[in-house]
Amino acid sequence: MLLHVILSDDNIQRVCTEALPETVDELKLMLMTRLNLEGEGEMIIQFQDEEFRGEFCNLNNMQDLHGEKIKLKVIMKAPPSIPQSDDTPDTESLDTSCWSSGETSGRSKPWPNPFPIPTFSYDIELKLSRGNEDYQRDGSLLPLSSHTDIKIDILDKVGRAMYEYNAYPTQKQIEEVAKALVEKHPCLKEPGSKEGFYCWKFSLSFKMGNLRQKFRIAGSRELAVNRKRSAGQITRKMKKARRCETNFLPDFPQGRTSNSLEEDRESLLDEVKKKKPDYYLINSLMGQTFALRRKEIVGNEPLVTEIQSRWPALFSERQIGAEFTRLVSADLLKSFLSGLDRYLPRLINLYEAQKQRKTNLGHDAKLQSLLVSFDSVKSNQNRRSTALLALPFILKEDVSNFIRFSETMDAAEVPAETKELSVSLLVTTDQNTEMTAQSKNVVNVSIILEGCIVLRELRDLPNGFAVLIGLLYCLNIDYPKELKYTFEFIQKVIMDIGGSACSARVHGLRNKLLQRTM
Repeated sequence: MLLHVILSDDNIQRVCTEALPETVDELKLMLMTRLNLEGEGEMIIQFQDEEFRGEFCNLNNMQDLHGEKIKLKVIMKAPPSIPQSDDTPDTESLDTSCWSSGETSGRSKPWPNPFPIPTFSYDIELKLSRGNEDYQRDGSLLPLSSHTDIKIDILDKVGRAMYEYNAYPTQKQIEEVAKALVEKHPCLKEPGSKEGFYCWKFSLSFKMGNLRQKFRIAGSRELAVNRKRSAGQITRKMKKARRCETNFLPDFPQGRTSNSLEEDRESLLDEVKKKKPDYYLINSLMGQTFALRRKEIVGNEPLVTEIQSRWPALFSERQIGAEFTRLVSADLLKSFLSGLDRYLPRLINLYEAQKQRKTNLGHDAKLQSLLVSFDSVKSNQNRRSTALLALPFILKEDVSNFIRFSETMDAAEVPAETKELSVSLLVTTDQNTEMTAQSKNVVNVSIILEGCIVLRELRDLPNGFAVLIGLLYCLNIDYPKELKYTFEFIQKVIMDIGGSACSARVHGLRNKLLQRTM
């Protein structure tokens, strides 16, 4: 049987096949495989309808195809784009997702759970389909030793699918993919493995290493930054996504160079200095220069003051939220506040139980003073502040070098004792308050990084925590060591970013919260 396939006016192909597939979807798969068609949009196949003098009509039923020679037309529809509004927004009511657009490159989706196993080539899918039928009938497995083409195709397709989400997947993520593979195609299970995917896990690990080497040679910036160093050079830690960033170090947008992006950065700098800057233009330029900014921050590891000098637009609540969305594919404030409110009743109940037991944890006096503050003003903002302030005590961490309080008259400058702090929140209150931060007393919250105030006038403590998390992501700064469990809990449990793998201490607290009744 001969198919005459029209892809475009100047691209017409012939496809020979012994028989037509049974369904239209199988025909699409066969044509995509045989003609190497790619695209994210919908594929439409049209045939010549004899009842309408050979006019092309959409193919919905294989019964409409007759004869040994068939003329088809293939149309690849582009995915719909999201229209941009020209209206000027109310800057006070903007959602950060509105400001995460712009011309960016790289990944746009977090690691999926469960992981979707891709569709393989047409012949491999047929072999797997028969193998799965045999497995369902008598439990027989596909002998991969005599079907090396199947394993090669599977590892290549699955490895590339993993790379689309993360160039450096963790062992747990690789195990999840191997498990998903044998669940979708049980004929691929290993006879000598208890779980059935033990060897698949290691094969996928090796495949990812091979793909990284291949893409590094091809020029991937995300991988080139970790190239092997020659003798005599200092070996630094691996620069890769460690906090579930989906777009950790993207390549430059197609057709753009360092010089052209540097020109955009200078235009951005000029716009920020204006008395009435165009926020839509700033957002667009921030999106366009995202890859250049990440190259500088990840590759050069500059001081925060240097980043402020080159990228002043980044140091605002709006742009921190937009940059966080580019990095993690999640909304900063929405994920933080909704997650905090979800666990808030359980956290408060846990703190109250801690107070009633009067256990000897060393921090009980401060924890009890926080709960007294909570009892006096039971507003939602005060509940949030209390939950966040008490969290380090429950996790047995020292918060003294992280949160500092000052009265209004001292808020303009960084207190002398905080200038040596690397990461800190400075809470300005209208009276001399120690470790309460009731919402009625907080004037504003400032963020201190590397001994300097980098952001002021944050409206309350929960907002200060959220923006700080976003800023640490944007500047690629590690969580403070003395509060590593507190920040891990906020990221993995409250914000649900990478929550599948937690430390024992954070996992234990999460289990306590999930066991408690509302």
